[in-house]
Amino acid sequence: MAELAAAAGIPVRTVRFYRERRLLPPPRRDGRIAWYNDHHLARLRAIAGLLSRGHTLGGIAELTAAWESGRGVGELLGLDSAIATPWSEETPVRLAPEELADHYGDHATAENLATALEIGYLAVDGDDVVHISRRLLEASAALVQEGIPLASVLAASRTMRSGLDSLAEVFVELAHTHILAEAEADLKAGDTTAIMDVVARLRPLVKTVVEAELALAMDRRMREEIDKAVRGGAADRL
Repeated sequence: MAELAAAAGIPVRTVRFYRERRLLPPPRRDGRIAWYNDHHLARLRAIAGLLSRGHTLGGIAELTAAWESGRGVGELLGLDSAIATPWSEETPVRLAPEELADHYGDHATAENLATALEIGYLAVDGDDVVHISRRLLEASAALVQEGIPLASVLAASRTMRSGLDSLAEVFVELAHTHILAEAEADLKAGDTTAIMDVVARLRPLVKTVVEAELALAMDRRMREEIDKAVRGGAADRL
């Protein structure tokens, strides 16, 4: 349950509360071990999405009950298998505080920890912390080893988060205007097959465009920095 909560970005007690309210289906049990899967994570994300749109837990419970007793609403919430499935492929990492210090050394300060928690990179679960992404953990630790202060890495991450949210909004707007609008009739009829297929095809295409554009932007900016450094060196020699 702790790993599921960390992946969803919510406290364990919230997951337990959803289970008690029957908003979350029971896990598969193997003896005393409870196994949660991607379906449970998708359900948590669907609940979060409904809450953000103003639905109450009581209303969500009614929708869930309808889902489990009939196909119509189930297809609506069943969009979680495509839309609520994370686009990222990040693996959360559970760490003891001393293990976090192993990655960042003297940079593992209370101030940096607070910033990481605020950004959403870290979550506290009992005596441990959970990093949202193994790749980001390893990359940020490598940047610190290269001599960039962790505070600067986190500040850059905050800036990028804002820019990437705007970038994501561009693609969402494109999808809404040119794809989702055409599928509205199917969605109202409870047919989610087409939109699920479209979302699945969009994922790799969006990632390819963003990666290519970022690489081209880095080429431009690095070339500008090198040119400035060369011109500055030439001016010093004069």
